[in-house]
Amino acid sequence: MTYINDPREPQEEIVERTPRRIRVVRTVNALVHAVCWVFALVLIVHILLVFGEANSGNGFAQLIDRWSAGISLGLRDLFTPDGAKLRTLLNDGLAALLWLIIGGVVTDLVSRIGLPGPKRVWYRRTLS
Repeated sequence: MTYINDPREPQEEIVERTPRRIRVVRTVNALVHAVCWVFALVLIVHILLVFGEANSGNGFAQLIDRWSAGISLGLRDLFTPDGAKLRTLLNDGLAALLWLIIGGVVTDLVSRIGLPGPKRVWYRRTLS
């Protein structure tokens, strides 16, 4: 009687060998993805601080306000409704959404340019 996982029989394992080019593209994509998400999260935190009416003299609130002003893609005055909360929600919310879209487009372009050939190469090796 032969068992499916008989230890006396040589077994095969499928191993993916990742070429250097694929590792570089994955690393670049991970960095772009992380940066864009951090920017979007900063904008979201700024929206939450404005909605929560955070103390504008607080160091953390000032840091988030300055950083969100720098990454708002020039959209701080795009919409000008009367209320500060609605203005922040529309302008910073749009900027956060655009950062997520930019991240997706850039990672797609990096993948298309950096990986023109087959994306995976599979090899079989015998385990003893």
